[in-house]
Amino acid sequence: MVLQVEKKKEIIDKFRLHEKDSGSPSVQIALLTERINYLTEHFKVHKKDHHSRRGLLKMVNQRRKLLEYLKRKNNDKYKTVIDELSLRK
Repeated sequence: MVLQVEKKKEIIDKFRLHEKDSGSPSVQIALLTERINYLTEHFKVHKKDHHSRRGLLKMVNQRRKLLEYLKRKNNDKYKTVIDELSLRK
């Protein structure tokens, strides 16, 4: 699944740090979260799609690693990203 250009641009604008930022950890986490949410809805319909499930697990792991990195480097930004994406309860 590829994010639509408008949706991707909207997410990048919301989480970027400066004008030309498209690859900071907060932006990457937000984009991965959007793709993960899409795939979880996909699996409610297509229960036997195991190939995509493997990709989902890789994305979840990548997001976890980025969150750990962000927590180490910038704890305030980490808390902001967690709250805005409602990842932790």
